[in-house]
Amino acid sequence: MSNGDGDHERYAHYVQKDKIMASALEGTPVVALCGKVWVPGRDPKKYPVCPMCKEIYESMGAGGDKGKGGGKGDGKK
Repeated sequence: MSNGDGDHERYAHYVQKDKIMASALEGTPVVALCGKVWVPGRDPKKYPVCPMCKEIYESMGAGGDKGKGGGKGDGKK
């Protein structure tokens, strides 16, 4: 969806936990539930959760795909 433009930069995004770990080790980009693609590098706790990621995560339900939405990455490049 976005490659680092606009409102996506102001939010922490939901990303699969294993993808965050791989990104941290290898420096590879991750894809958030909302479609944002970036290489995490900032503290996600400093940003509000992306409303689109949150909506998608919540729509997955309590028993949804356990690998998705488990971690927050930052909204910065």
